[in-house]
Amino acid sequence: PETREAIAKGRLVPDGKILLPTGQSIVSKAAIEPVWYLPEIARRFGCTETVLRQSIFRMTNGMYPELITRPDIKIFLPPIGGLTIYIWGDPDTIPDEDIELTCRVHDECNGSDVFGSDICTCRPYLTHAIEECIKTAQRGGCGIVIYFRKEGRSLGEVTKYLVYNTRKRQEGGDSAENYFSCTEKVAGVQDTRFQALMPDPLHFLGVTKIHNFISMSDMKYNAIVSTGIEIVNRIEIPQELVPADAQVEITAKVFHGYNAGDAYKGIDENALKKTKGREYGYDKAEGVEKQSSNLVE
Repeated sequence: PETREAIAKGRLVPDGKILLPTGQSIVSKAAIEPVWYLPEIARRFGCTETVLRQSIFRMTNGMYPELITRPDIKIFLPPIGGLTIYIWGDPDTIPDEDIELTCRVHDECNGSDVFGSDICTCRPYLTHAIEECIKTAQRGGCGIVIYFRKEGRSLGEVTKYLVYNTRKRQEGGDSAENYFSCTEKVAGVQDTRFQALMPDPLHFLGVTKIHNFISMSDMKYNAIVSTGIEIVNRIEIPQELVPADAQVEITAKVFHGYNAGDAYKGIDENALKKTKGREYGYDKAEGVEKQSSNLVE
Protein backbone atom coordinates (compact mmCIF):
# COMPACT_ATOMS: atom_id res chain seq x y z
CA PRO A 1 0.00 0.00 0.00
CA GLU A 2 2.86 2.44 0.67
CA THR A 3 4.13 1.96 -2.88
CA ARG A 4 0.70 2.75 -4.30
CA GLU A 5 0.59 5.82 -2.08
CA ALA A 6 4.02 6.88 -3.37
CA ILE A 7 2.73 6.55 -6.94
CA ALA A 8 -0.39 8.57 -6.12
CA LYS A 9 1.74 11.35 -4.59
CA GLY A 10 4.19 11.37 -7.48
CA ARG A 11 7.22 10.13 -5.54
CA LEU A 12 7.33 7.00 -7.69
CA VAL A 13 6.52 6.69 -11.39
CA PRO A 14 5.65 3.28 -12.87
CA ASP A 15 7.88 2.26 -15.76
CA GLY A 16 6.35 -1.13 -16.52
CA LYS A 17 9.71 -2.81 -15.96
CA ILE A 18 10.77 -2.24 -12.36
CA LEU A 19 7.49 -0.77 -11.07
CA LEU A 20 4.03 -1.63 -12.39
CA PRO A 21 1.01 0.76 -12.35
CA THR A 22 -0.59 -1.52 -9.73
CA GLY A 23 2.19 -0.63 -7.26
CA GLN A 24 3.85 -4.02 -7.58
CA SER A 25 7.60 -4.08 -8.15
CA ILE A 26 9.71 -6.72 -9.87
CA VAL A 27 12.31 -8.27 -7.55
CA SER A 28 14.74 -11.16 -7.34
CA LYS A 29 14.66 -13.06 -4.04
CA ALA A 30 17.01 -15.38 -2.20
CA ALA A 31 16.69 -17.09 1.18
CA ILE A 32 19.61 -18.06 3.39
CA GLU A 33 19.72 -20.33 6.43
CA PRO A 34 22.84 -20.12 8.61
CA VAL A 35 25.31 -23.01 8.42
CA TRP A 36 28.53 -22.63 10.38
CA TYR A 37 31.83 -24.26 9.51
CA LEU A 38 33.22 -24.19 13.03
CA PRO A 39 36.97 -23.95 12.25
CA GLU A 40 36.39 -20.85 10.09
CA ILE A 41 33.97 -19.27 12.60
CA ALA A 42 36.57 -19.80 15.33
CA ARG A 43 39.24 -18.16 13.18
CA ARG A 44 37.03 -15.13 12.54
CA PHE A 45 36.24 -14.79 16.24
CA GLY A 46 39.91 -15.07 17.20
CA CYS A 47 39.55 -18.15 19.37
CA THR A 48 40.24 -21.86 19.15
CA GLU A 49 37.63 -24.25 17.82
CA THR A 50 37.51 -25.93 21.24
CA VAL A 51 36.69 -22.66 23.00
CA LEU A 52 34.00 -21.91 20.41
CA ARG A 53 32.43 -25.34 20.83
CA GLN A 54 32.43 -25.05 24.62
CA SER A 55 30.93 -21.54 24.47
CA ILE A 56 28.09 -22.56 22.16
CA PHE A 57 27.46 -25.64 24.32
CA ARG A 58 27.14 -23.50 27.46
CA MET A 59 25.08 -20.74 25.84
CA THR A 60 22.57 -23.27 24.47
CA ASN A 61 22.25 -24.98 27.87
CA GLY A 62 23.76 -28.23 26.62
CA MET A 63 21.25 -28.71 23.80
CA TYR A 64 23.97 -29.88 21.42
CA PRO A 65 26.23 -32.40 23.21
CA GLU A 66 27.80 -33.35 19.88
CA LEU A 67 29.67 -30.05 20.03
CA ILE A 68 31.75 -31.64 22.79
CA THR A 69 31.52 -35.35 22.00
CA ARG A 70 31.97 -35.19 18.21
CA PRO A 71 34.87 -32.86 17.36
CA ASP A 72 35.00 -34.60 13.97
CA ILE A 73 31.70 -32.94 12.98
CA LYS A 74 32.77 -29.54 11.69
CA ILE A 75 29.36 -28.26 10.52
CA PHE A 76 26.87 -26.72 12.98
CA LEU A 77 23.34 -25.49 12.29
CA PRO A 78 22.92 -22.65 14.82
CA PRO A 79 19.46 -22.18 16.38
CA ILE A 80 19.04 -18.69 14.94
CA GLY A 81 16.82 -17.24 12.25
CA GLY A 82 17.82 -16.98 8.63
CA LEU A 83 17.37 -14.07 6.22
CA THR A 84 15.81 -13.10 2.92
CA ILE A 85 17.42 -10.95 0.23
CA TYR A 86 15.30 -8.78 -2.08
CA ILE A 87 16.95 -7.25 -5.15
CA TRP A 88 15.54 -4.57 -7.45
CA GLY A 89 17.33 -4.17 -10.77
CA ASP A 90 20.03 -6.32 -12.34
CA PRO A 91 21.96 -8.37 -9.74
CA ASP A 92 24.90 -8.60 -12.14
CA THR A 93 25.61 -4.89 -11.55
CA ILE A 94 26.16 -5.33 -7.80
CA PRO A 95 29.96 -5.79 -7.90
CA ASP A 96 30.43 -2.77 -10.20
CA GLU A 97 31.39 0.14 -7.93
CA ASP A 98 30.56 2.65 -10.67
CA ILE A 99 26.89 1.60 -10.73
CA GLU A 100 24.68 3.04 -7.98
CA LEU A 101 23.77 0.62 -5.21
CA THR A 102 21.16 1.32 -2.52
CA CYS A 103 20.89 -1.00 0.47
CA ARG A 104 19.04 -1.53 3.72
CA VAL A 105 19.83 -4.20 6.29
CA HIS A 106 16.53 -4.65 8.14
CA ASP A 107 15.85 -6.63 11.31
CA GLU A 108 12.45 -8.25 11.62
CA CYS A 109 9.70 -6.45 13.54
CA ASN A 110 6.49 -8.44 13.21
CA GLY A 111 4.30 -5.92 15.02
CA SER A 112 5.29 -3.05 12.74
CA ASP A 113 6.36 -4.74 9.50
CA VAL A 114 3.28 -6.97 9.27
CA PHE A 115 0.58 -5.45 11.47
CA GLY A 116 1.47 -1.76 11.20
CA SER A 117 2.09 -0.93 14.87
CA ASP A 118 3.15 2.71 15.20
CA ILE A 119 5.25 2.33 18.34
CA CYS A 120 8.42 2.08 16.22
CA THR A 121 9.83 3.20 12.86
CA CYS A 122 10.47 -0.29 11.47
CA ARG A 123 7.79 -0.52 8.79
CA PRO A 124 8.03 3.07 7.51
CA TYR A 125 11.83 2.81 7.34
CA LEU A 126 11.51 -0.50 5.47
CA THR A 127 8.97 0.87 2.98
CA HIS A 128 11.10 3.99 2.51
CA ALA A 129 14.05 1.73 1.69
CA ILE A 130 11.95 -0.19 -0.82
CA GLU A 131 10.94 3.10 -2.45
CA GLU A 132 14.59 4.19 -2.69
CA CYS A 133 15.60 0.78 -4.07
CA ILE A 134 12.95 1.07 -6.79
CA LYS A 135 14.16 4.56 -7.72
CA THR A 136 17.76 3.36 -7.86
CA ALA A 137 16.85 0.42 -10.10
CA GLN A 138 14.92 2.76 -12.40
CA ARG A 139 18.07 4.90 -12.71
CA GLY A 140 19.97 1.84 -13.90
CA GLY A 141 21.38 0.88 -10.52
CA CYS A 142 20.46 -1.83 -8.07
CA GLY A 143 18.60 -1.89 -4.75
CA ILE A 144 19.01 -4.48 -1.99
CA VAL A 145 17.01 -5.13 1.17
CA ILE A 146 18.34 -7.86 3.46
CA TYR A 147 15.66 -8.95 5.93
CA PHE A 148 17.11 -10.64 9.02
CA ARG A 149 15.03 -12.67 11.49
CA LYS A 150 16.27 -10.76 14.56
CA GLU A 151 12.96 -9.99 16.21
CA GLY A 152 13.13 -7.55 19.11
CA ARG A 153 16.88 -6.83 18.74
CA SER A 154 17.29 -10.63 18.84
CA LEU A 155 15.71 -10.71 22.29
CA GLY A 156 12.56 -12.23 20.82
CA GLU A 157 8.97 -11.07 20.60
CA VAL A 158 7.96 -12.14 24.11
CA THR A 159 10.72 -10.04 25.65
CA LYS A 160 9.90 -7.17 23.31
CA TYR A 161 6.29 -7.10 24.42
CA LEU A 162 7.36 -7.21 28.07
CA VAL A 163 9.48 -4.15 27.33
CA TYR A 164 6.56 -2.40 25.61
CA ASN A 165 4.39 -3.17 28.62
CA THR A 166 7.03 -1.74 30.96
CA ARG A 167 7.37 1.40 28.85
CA LYS A 168 3.66 2.09 28.73
CA ARG A 169 2.92 1.27 32.39
CA GLN A 170 5.88 2.97 34.06
CA GLU A 171 5.30 6.00 36.23
CA GLY A 172 4.94 9.02 33.98
CA GLY A 173 4.17 6.90 30.93
CA ASP A 174 6.28 6.05 27.91
CA SER A 175 9.18 8.47 27.51
CA ALA A 176 12.26 8.92 25.35
CA GLU A 177 14.32 9.53 28.48
CA ASN A 178 13.67 5.99 29.73
CA TYR A 179 13.54 4.25 26.34
CA PHE A 180 16.73 2.20 26.67
CA SER A 181 16.56 1.70 30.43
CA CYS A 182 13.22 -0.13 30.10
CA THR A 183 14.84 -2.75 27.90
CA GLU A 184 17.67 -3.16 30.39
CA LYS A 185 15.23 -3.57 33.28
CA VAL A 186 13.42 -6.40 31.52
CA ALA A 187 16.21 -8.14 29.57
CA GLY A 188 19.35 -7.04 31.41
CA VAL A 189 20.81 -5.65 28.17
CA GLN A 190 19.80 -3.12 25.53
CA ASP A 191 20.51 -5.29 22.50
CA THR A 192 21.61 -8.85 21.76
CA ARG A 193 22.09 -8.56 18.01
CA PHE A 194 25.46 -9.93 17.00
CA GLN A 195 26.68 -7.95 14.00
CA ALA A 196 30.01 -9.64 13.25
CA LEU A 197 28.49 -12.03 10.70
CA MET A 198 25.78 -9.65 9.47
CA PRO A 199 27.75 -8.34 6.44
CA ASP A 200 28.30 -11.86 5.05
CA PRO A 201 25.29 -11.79 2.66
CA LEU A 202 26.61 -8.53 1.20
CA HIS A 203 29.89 -10.27 0.42
CA PHE A 204 28.04 -13.27 -0.99
CA LEU A 205 26.45 -10.83 -3.47
CA GLY A 206 29.77 -9.25 -4.35
CA VAL A 207 29.11 -5.89 -2.67
CA THR A 208 32.19 -3.73 -2.25
CA LYS A 209 30.58 -0.28 -2.31
CA ILE A 210 27.18 0.97 -1.10
CA HIS A 211 26.26 4.38 -2.47
CA ASN A 212 23.12 4.82 -0.35
CA PHE A 213 22.85 3.03 3.01
CA ILE A 214 19.28 3.36 4.32
CA SER A 215 20.03 3.13 8.02
CA MET A 216 20.82 5.30 11.03
CA SER A 217 22.46 2.49 13.00
CA ASP A 218 26.14 2.91 13.83
CA MET A 219 26.33 -0.75 14.85
CA LYS A 220 25.34 -1.87 11.35
CA TYR A 221 27.47 0.79 9.64
CA ASN A 222 30.58 -0.08 11.65
CA ALA A 223 30.10 -3.82 11.12
CA ILE A 224 29.83 -3.39 7.35
CA VAL A 225 32.71 -0.96 6.82
CA SER A 226 34.97 -3.01 9.08
CA THR A 227 34.78 -5.82 6.50
CA GLY A 228 36.06 -3.55 3.73
CA ILE A 229 32.78 -2.40 2.17
CA GLU A 230 32.67 1.34 1.46
CA ILE A 231 29.52 3.30 2.38
CA VAL A 232 29.16 6.67 0.67
CA ASN A 233 25.84 8.12 1.91
CA ARG A 234 23.85 7.29 5.04
CA ILE A 235 20.16 7.99 4.64
CA GLU A 236 17.98 8.71 7.69
CA ILE A 237 14.24 8.10 7.78
CA PRO A 238 12.38 11.28 6.71
CA GLN A 239 10.74 12.97 9.68
CA GLU A 240 7.32 12.93 8.04
CA LEU A 241 7.41 9.11 7.98
CA VAL A 242 7.94 8.73 11.72
CA PRO A 243 4.63 7.65 13.35
CA ALA A 244 3.31 9.68 16.28
CA ASP A 245 3.95 7.03 18.93
CA ALA A 246 7.42 6.32 17.48
CA GLN A 247 8.67 9.79 18.39
CA VAL A 248 9.84 8.24 21.67
CA GLU A 249 12.04 5.75 19.84
CA ILE A 250 13.53 8.12 17.27
CA THR A 251 14.22 10.84 19.85
CA ALA A 252 15.98 8.42 22.20
CA LYS A 253 18.05 6.87 19.41
CA VAL A 254 19.15 10.18 17.91
CA PHE A 255 20.03 11.64 21.31
CA HIS A 256 22.12 8.59 22.14
CA GLY A 257 24.14 8.79 18.95
CA TYR A 258 22.30 7.29 16.00
CA ASN A 259 23.43 8.89 12.74
CA ALA A 260 20.59 11.33 12.08
CA GLY A 261 21.79 13.88 9.54
CA ASP A 262 20.40 17.40 9.34
CA ALA A 263 16.75 16.38 9.70
CA TYR A 264 17.05 15.70 13.45
CA LYS A 265 19.49 18.41 14.57
CA GLY A 266 17.11 19.86 17.15
CA ILE A 267 17.06 16.81 19.40
CA ASP A 268 18.78 17.69 22.67
CA GLU A 269 18.41 16.79 26.35
CA ASN A 270 15.34 19.00 26.64
CA ALA A 271 13.67 17.21 23.73
CA LEU A 272 14.60 13.88 25.30
CA LYS A 273 12.78 14.78 28.54
CA LYS A 274 9.75 16.29 26.82
CA THR A 275 9.03 13.49 24.30
CA LYS A 276 6.27 11.22 25.57
CA GLY A 277 4.39 8.33 24.02
CA ARG A 278 0.69 7.71 23.70
CA GLU A 279 -1.13 7.35 27.03
CA TYR A 280 -3.56 4.52 27.62
CA GLY A 281 -4.74 5.40 31.11
CA TYR A 282 -3.81 2.08 32.66
CA ASP A 283 -3.99 3.57 36.15
CA LYS A 284 -7.62 4.51 35.54
CA ALA A 285 -8.72 1.36 33.71
CA GLU A 286 -11.55 -0.78 34.98
CA GLY A 287 -12.47 -4.41 34.48
CA VAL A 288 -9.81 -6.74 33.15
CA GLU A 289 -6.95 -4.26 33.48
CA LYS A 290 -7.81 -3.46 37.09
CA GLN A 291 -8.26 -7.13 37.96
CA SER A 292 -4.91 -7.93 36.37
CA SER A 293 -3.24 -5.27 38.52
CA ASN A 294 -4.89 -6.67 41.65
CA LEU A 295 -3.64 -10.15 40.86
CA VAL A 296 -0.08 -8.87 40.53
CA GLU A 297 -0.36 -7.05 43.83
